[in-house]
Amino acid sequence: MSAYRLPYPVPGVIWASLPVPTVLIDREGRIAEVNPAGETFLNASSRMLKGRPVFDRLLIDAPMDEALARARANHAALFINDVDVTTGERPPVQCNIQIAPMHDNADYVMILMSPRDLADRLGRAMQVKSAAKSAIGMAEMLAHEIKNPLAGISGAAQLLSMGLSPEDRELTDLIVEETRRIVKLLEQVEQFGNLRPPDRKPVNIHDALDRARKSAQMGFAAHMQIIEDYDPSLPLTLADSDQLMQVFLNLIKNAAEAAGSKRGTIRLHTRYDQSLRLRRKDGTGAILPLTIEVIDDGPGIPPEIAADIFEPFVSGRENGTGLGLALISKIISDHEGWISVDSVPGRTVFRVSLPVVPKVKKESR
Repeated sequence: MSAYRLPYPVPGVIWASLPVPTVLIDREGRIAEVNPAGETFLNASSRMLKGRPVFDRLLIDAPMDEALARARANHAALFINDVDVTTGERPPVQCNIQIAPMHDNADYVMILMSPRDLADRLGRAMQVKSAAKSAIGMAEMLAHEIKNPLAGISGAAQLLSMGLSPEDRELTDLIVEETRRIVKLLEQVEQFGNLRPPDRKPVNIHDALDRARKSAQMGFAAHMQIIEDYDPSLPLTLADSDQLMQVFLNLIKNAAEAAGSKRGTIRLHTRYDQSLRLRRKDGTGAILPLTIEVIDDGPGIPPEIAADIFEPFVSGRENGTGLGLALISKIISDHEGWISVDSVPGRTVFRVSLPVVPKVKKESR
């Protein structure tokens, strides 16, 4: 049974399963309950939100006081389409709002916020995942076939360069450089298709973060300032240490590349947050309290690709392969975790949420 106990006759399991952010408010406009999707949207737990004035935490670009009064007076649901909704801590999201008074308890009203593009995104995501799966399979096969002739081309160019003038060697050097770049891309495609299942053991996420930070600062992030903002009391997670380090290294690399040649700042932030709940494929719920954020002050993700940034072959960089973030998403999914991103110019936050090591039940004698 669900842990939710609501002051109106709707089963808690239905409330917990609502896919859109939903808030229950009383006559004084205070929050009586928030569903899991609402906790994620508001980035706070139901326990923290209960009793607070709803519009202190939720900013809706519509005359909500008037709308609530009309819904209560008419005892009927009221819809407001295409309005901006935000918490003040994230970019506005365009939503369709439904205000639904509870017929069995007039003191309470539900506010449901449906992101306007949710249905379109779900449909598009299914199409993209199906197409991407086929594309990756084809690309993996081609990668294997193309690498061999590329090695021959590179070797031939190197042999030719031995008897050429310095001016002509520039051309053969270009051939070698470009073939190596293509081989590197093909290896990424093969890596994505051949990722092994994680060997999950108890891991301190700060150890994996520290390995990634040291490696980054010795190479591609040498020009960046990396700030560690850790909660040292975090418990262990169940993870493949090498794969987790790869996730953090790729996220730091993305942040460093977003800054270009300028000296930017990357903040590695960890915290414990029980507000994120995920429903597993078997229908059971999971809490993902270990939160790792990689925050940069770069230009942000182009809005036109932000919704699909974790899909294969989607990239915001001119020469990007679009496989790095897709690989990260797959690794985190294999670890029963969740990854998301919030991005505006000057602040991009990649947020990884992971479970803690489950407690071992003691056998009864």
